[in-house]
Amino acid sequence: MCGPTKNRRSRPSTVVSLRQKGAYFLGVSDNPRREQEPPALQLLDNVPEATLRRIKQYSGRLATEAVHVMADRLPFFSGLEASQRASVQLVVQAAVVNFVEWMRDPSSQVGYTAQAFELVPQDLTRKIALAQTVDMVRVTMEFFEEVVPLLARTDEQLTALTVGILRYSRDLAFAAATAYADAAEARGSWDSRMEASVVDAVVRGDTGPELLSRAAALNWDTTAPATVVVGTPPPGREELAGEDVRAIATRHDRAALADVHGTWLIAIISGPLAPTERFFGDLLDAFASEPVVIGPTAPMLTAAHLSAAEALAGMNAVAGWSGAPRPVPARELLPERALLGDVSAVAALHNEITQPLLDAGPALSETLDAYLDSGGAIEACARKLFVHPNTVRYRLKRIADFTGRDPTEPRDAYVLRVATTVGRLGYPGPSRTTPNDASGRFSPPLVGTGRRDSPESKSQDDLEDVASEAVL
Repeated sequence: MCGPTKNRRSRPSTVVSLRQKGAYFLGVSDNPRREQEPPALQLLDNVPEATLRRIKQYSGRLATEAVHVMADRLPFFSGLEASQRASVQLVVQAAVVNFVEWMRDPSSQVGYTAQAFELVPQDLTRKIALAQTVDMVRVTMEFFEEVVPLLARTDEQLTALTVGILRYSRDLAFAAATAYADAAEARGSWDSRMEASVVDAVVRGDTGPELLSRAAALNWDTTAPATVVVGTPPPGREELAGEDVRAIATRHDRAALADVHGTWLIAIISGPLAPTERFFGDLLDAFASEPVVIGPTAPMLTAAHLSAAEALAGMNAVAGWSGAPRPVPARELLPERALLGDVSAVAALHNEITQPLLDAGPALSETLDAYLDSGGAIEACARKLFVHPNTVRYRLKRIADFTGRDPTEPRDAYVLRVATTVGRLGYPGPSRTTPNDASGRFSPPLVGTGRRDSPESKSQDDLEDVASEAVL
């Protein structure tokens, strides 16, 4: 190869014996002749300057052949791109040159070895794992142990070069680990800032292309459904709350983006969430023992701002429900949100409760008002309406069918009461019109108080009452 080739076949056995000596010099081998051996640093002085210059002169060829050896011994190396293999060769050549400088000043153990990894591109540390880097360092140094001592002219130089390579390879391995640790720290910091920007964009409703590109950089499937969860981070873990959320999601094969905004921990979870599933039970451990609100599941990340808006509105209003479960869906906080002036909650109450009651006829609205005003007493409600108690029961069942809220349940009764109150107060809703509307017509009241539109409708209601009494 390079330098003298005399007695080349006998060198490997010599190198093995010198490795044993090197182990002694490194302090990892017991030797009864310890006091008779010279110190390691003093031994390195036996390499003349001319030999070091020859090693530096052949650094390019050494690096090239080291890369060929890695391709033969490491299966993953052949799968690297040409640019990546070139970067590895550049690092190896720099390591050889720095080895020469280190041999001239062995006390600088870290300085020259670390400089070799300053040439590593950031994308290379992301594509090559630390374990693979350790394998490359090991193969390279084994190759150097076989080749570099061939440049020695005496046994003292041979021993010095072998010991130097062993010590230098140790420092080189530590330098590689440090380079990867720094890259991981920088990448973690970059990912955290990127993640915070994605969560902030979802909260602000920014659905531009930057949202998708940043989320994709974080390995988020931008077409997957997304659910926003809002709570409070545990005391003392504000800085680590996002990591806790991601760790729990990873254990359950789910993706998560999380960040602390002010005093709230906002998490975006891939897929729908059910308060009863095991994953969500574990996810609650990442939040403080205070209310946690779940927004509705959005079809994809670009629509997650709707889930975030409802979850945040629910978090603002959850204090109004002293018996709120943990977690609580944002849709279960519609009354409290409406009382805070949340227009979307008012619209939801209109669409889910008041409009279905209007479509069913005035009898149900009249019965609901009377039943709530009677404190939930069916007999008193029947007397107030001058109908049979079975008619009241029948109408209450019909109200539950139309609205999904059972007036006989305390919480549902409260939701129905707030819906009727909000309707009468004229809170803005999507279906309301004014005399200045293009249609020139008023919308009917959201919930009437026994209002009859015509004698025909009154007669129809009477027939309904008679039928219900006959059945019940």
